[in-house]
Amino acid sequence: MNIDSYAYNNNLKTVHPVEKSLFAMITMVVCLAAPTVITPLIVLVLMTGGIIFKAGIPARVFIRLMLVPFSFLMISVLTVAFSISTTTSGFWLAHTFKGLTIGIHYPDLITAVHLLLRSLGAVSCLYFLALTTPMTEIITVLNRMKVPVIITELMVLIYRFIFVFMETATTINRAQSSRLGYVTMKSSFRSMSCLFSALLGKVFVKSQELYNAMAARCYTGEIRVLTKKHPIRLRNYFIIVGFEIPLIILNLLGR
Repeated sequence: MNIDSYAYNNNLKTVHPVEKSLFAMITMVVCLAAPTVITPLIVLVLMTGGIIFKAGIPARVFIRLMLVPFSFLMISVLTVAFSISTTTSGFWLAHTFKGLTIGIHYPDLITAVHLLLRSLGAVSCLYFLALTTPMTEIITVLNRMKVPVIITELMVLIYRFIFVFMETATTINRAQSSRLGYVTMKSSFRSMSCLFSALLGKVFVKSQELYNAMAARCYTGEIRVLTKKHPIRLRNYFIIVGFEIPLIILNLLGR
């Protein structure tokens, strides 16, 4: 699944990157500052609709992407929701086993749900920006904001090597699977350890090749990219204001 291909081929590719960045960043800040679960839920639904219906990204792609942070968030959420005590007082739902009570306090459950929705809402804002805006255009926006060049160059290189890392790992995994490397549990562990050890060496070689390619193209310490010029539409700014003001008012009322 190449996120870059969707960033270059979606229904919002002609929208100015400043407008998309402004919408995603303001919405993410509003979502993270939400005192109730209503605002993050609205943000999650809003971004999901924007990605799937407005940008035209397939729903299965977005769901697969959201499952990655969701799996990590569930671990944190469960530790917040469940408590262990020697007494049964104060629990909303509980089960006692050998003198220890494992259960859920109602305020902890609300906090866990709030944490989950707020995190998913913020992640959906980042996915909206990543799936609709190429990295080169995001770098252009950051350069206009006078972000130091060293930071933007590191972003470009890290972003590039994420895909190099995934492609190399997929190739090695496919070669191992074709040789029955994952038939049993024992062989799976052995193949996985070999994959990690081989991955380090191959990625290092890829990094050297990338640097040589950049040096052959007169790399002088600054990565320059070409971006398309997009028209600025005032209508989009009015739409952003129309979305953000009700969310901010909802946050203020929720306090």
